[in-house]
Amino acid sequence: MIGLPVLYVLAGLLFAVFAIGSATDRTNPKRWGNAVFWGLFAVSFLAGTWLSDTVNGLLLVAMALAAGFNLLGKGQPAPQTDRAERAQRWGNRLFVPALIPPAVTLAGTFLLKGVEIGGQPLVDPKQVTLVSLGLGIVLATVAALVMFRASPAVAVREGRRLMDQVGWAGLLPQALAALGAVFVAAKVGDVIGLLAGEYLPLNGPLTAVCAYTIGMAVFTAIMGNAFAAFPVMTAAIALPLIIGQYGGDPAIVCAIGMLSGFCGTLMTPMAANFNIVPAVLLDLPDRNGVIRVQIPTALALLATNTVLMYALAFRF
Repeated sequence: MIGLPVLYVLAGLLFAVFAIGSATDRTNPKRWGNAVFWGLFAVSFLAGTWLSDTVNGLLLVAMALAAGFNLLGKGQPAPQTDRAERAQRWGNRLFVPALIPPAVTLAGTFLLKGVEIGGQPLVDPKQVTLVSLGLGIVLATVAALVMFRASPAVAVREGRRLMDQVGWAGLLPQALAALGAVFVAAKVGDVIGLLAGEYLPLNGPLTAVCAYTIGMAVFTAIMGNAFAAFPVMTAAIALPLIIGQYGGDPAIVCAIGMLSGFCGTLMTPMAANFNIVPAVLLDLPDRNGVIRVQIPTALALLATNTVLMYALAFRF
């Protein structure tokens, strides 16, 4: 049965190759810092299941120290003078590989659940979406290599170059998601619920909805990840008040609540993969320029989500 361990091995091998490539990149003055950083990340994927929680924690601490002491750097990629000419020649067909992962993920989510071999499911039913995503990425890579007549070494080299540019920020979503799980285990949602009940006038469905949607946006801005904020804020406000006390529709409340969290994603540098990484890759002079442009849209969407939840969640 294909499950997450297969994806962990693929990711671990890729980052191990990145580590080796970093160690041999003499154009990078901090190549050994990069090698250690990506090497530790590879170990966490390849051996994390067999390592104790303490050792896994130490790996993360070591990576944080490497990033915190500015031990990561960037090499000088070989110039590609024909890039503009190739982009013009391929036109919109350049987006074909980028469209393959979402298409395969969607198709795999619906089609792979019922596939069995010898009475056993081919793919772990609980992880079918993530496995489909991994399959889509592999197929997209193969398609790009065929389209551009490139070798696998080119894909690996360009992948390492991209990760070197992004640096530690590329790991921030995963780290913040793990922090969200820690908050749930520590019952932070219960504490927030007690504080909200004590200091906020949650005496009706409207005030509860406002507290939930705005709280999702604010907590997501702090965490940098709506998926990390969702279980905390839902346990604190949505479940006991909006759904439990005022009878709100759980599907509507949770769906719009998650969208409210995404509004916070648009307004925070903690969501580095959305807001900081693009600025770095595009060499924008203002690293917060993406956030500044998105704030008006985020606030308008947050207000709209609040109105929609109040109008739709209690209609029955």
